[in-house]
Amino acid sequence: MRKIKAIGFDMDHTLVKYKTSNFENLTYKTLIERLIIKKKYPRKIRKLKFNLKKMSHGLMLDSLQGTIIKISRFGKVKMCMRGAKILDYQTTQELYSNNIIDPRDKHIMPLNTSFAMAHGILYSDIVQLKLDGLKLPSYPQLAADIKDVLDEIHTDGSLKNEVKKNLGRFIIQDDKIVLLLETLKASKKKIFLITNSDYEYTKILLDFAINPFIKNYKDWSELFDVVVTLAQKPDFFTEKGKILEIDKTTGFMKNVVRPIQNGVYQGGSGKIFEEDFVLKGEDILYLGDHIYGDVVRLKKKSGWRTGMVIESLKSEIESLNKVRPIQEKIDNWMIKKRSLENELNKLFGDKKKNTQKINKLFEKIESIDRGIQNEIKNYQKHFNPYWGELMRAGQEESFYADLVQRYACIYMSSITDLLDYSPRTYFRPYRRLLAHEI
Repeated sequence: MRKIKAIGFDMDHTLVKYKTSNFENLTYKTLIERLIIKKKYPRKIRKLKFNLKKMSHGLMLDSLQGTIIKISRFGKVKMCMRGAKILDYQTTQELYSNNIIDPRDKHIMPLNTSFAMAHGILYSDIVQLKLDGLKLPSYPQLAADIKDVLDEIHTDGSLKNEVKKNLGRFIIQDDKIVLLLETLKASKKKIFLITNSDYEYTKILLDFAINPFIKNYKDWSELFDVVVTLAQKPDFFTEKGKILEIDKTTGFMKNVVRPIQNGVYQGGSGKIFEEDFVLKGEDILYLGDHIYGDVVRLKKKSGWRTGMVIESLKSEIESLNKVRPIQEKIDNWMIKKRSLENELNKLFGDKKKNTQKINKLFEKIESIDRGIQNEIKNYQKHFNPYWGELMRAGQEESFYADLVQRYACIYMSSITDLLDYSPRTYFRPYRRLLAHEI
């Protein structure tokens, strides 16, 4: 962090935290109404009930199979939901065998952000109605219809208008966020905001979430060196868009004479920001919650440092701390099992002579396996009842976890986690053991 000269933030679910359950429930219900009105879906879908636990970060929607899937870092399907339930191993194998899933395929839709929760939940719920016999479109058409109305309610202001009417219901006020921003400013770092939201919505949210806790500045517009609205990320990081300056009082815009100064803008590009503030990619850290829009494209094309915010990581860490004693039991069982397996391998050199010993070892191993299975069941009770651990697909790292590790320099549950570290902290990667090093 010592070498970082400027730190940038996405707004939604990064700088401004939403009450996810309330917001996604609103999205869920709004989607249902649009499907009924615009797509002529049966009114029976109004009876569906929102359940946030049915989704997790990093899942994918497969419109060909009508499923929500969780894949490993190698692209193999490890978990699969069709309708209301997780399919068993055999059924999942029948659907996917050992096929590698490519997220770029047209029928695959990554569900990686907090804003994607209602999307995946509603798709699964309507698929279940279809499985129950209700006359509904095909799986691909169903996915397309939900995507259409989802894009519509995000662009026509339907959701944002509801948020603006009742900020306290949907937005979290957190004084620690302002403490972090003022701490970073005090350490002589530039701080900036890049959001795809328009100026009006940005101002309303920042007035509510930031202004009440500011101590050393008049308001959020003085606290931030630069605020960019309607940024059109991820293109913002790779294209040179037109930039306009916004009058903070009237909201009116005017052309900009470069170099840009501290202020509030619409559009532009990361390259303009670098050039006008004389910064290099490695001087800038940008924090966001969208793995593709805020992290992957940015890292690939701009060379900025990247930070990933995963809100559900907070409860995940709490669960991991609770299951440590269970994990220790599993590890001890595995040590015993490996020892028996090593004995077994030695005896297999002469099967006929060692048949009795081999059979006894198999019995011991089977007994250990039963013990391990019981502990695994206890372990899994502490995580998402449908999808298990956030960053794992079975025992392997999930595809989502792999993206985070490859493209995010750091990741966290909230930007306020940075308060636990000095602005001069050096974050070092842990040595990761390869198979032959174990």
